[in-house]
Amino acid sequence: MTPVSRRDLAVVAVGLALASWLVVRSAYGDLPPLRWWMPVPLALLAVAEALAARTLGSRLAVLREARRTARGRAPAATTGAAARPGQARPVEPMLVARAAVLAQASAYVGAVFVGVWAGVLLHVVPALGRLDAASSDTVTAVIGVLASAALTGAALWLEHVCRVPPSEDGPADGVRA
Repeated sequence: MTPVSRRDLAVVAVGLALASWLVVRSAYGDLPPLRWWMPVPLALLAVAEALAARTLGSRLAVLREARRTARGRAPAATTGAAARPGQARPVEPMLVARAAVLAQASAYVGAVFVGVWAGVLLHVVPALGRLDAASSDTVTAVIGVLASAALTGAALWLEHVCRVPPSEDGPADGVRA
């Protein structure tokens, strides 16, 4: 599994910003009002993924340190090192793989919505003086861009946490989960 390309995320965001700006520009009067709470689910998902990255990262760090310590003493102690009191519970490999897939999908979703909300923002900011609805729509679009960017950032962090570090015995460049 290859990591998400930051360039691809940027292309998606810029392309959709342009497309949504064109759509909003041509149909702004027909759109329903944009409420401030519309991007909140993206923010909640960003918080959940950031917490998952923090928790999973600390658990994996403890397990990796236990393996390094056990490897330095004796190979047979590897299984018992992670089970010591005070150590993190073992992490299921499928949990890490699923978290990595979730992170990749969320990174693209975040980039899509960054583009969409940025396109809305590109239309409503210049219209602040002449349209009454533009002020509340600007607030919604700013919240949307921030929540979407937070989702993308949290997803990239979770993906980074799920990477398998280089093995001393395996490939030198590192294998990614």
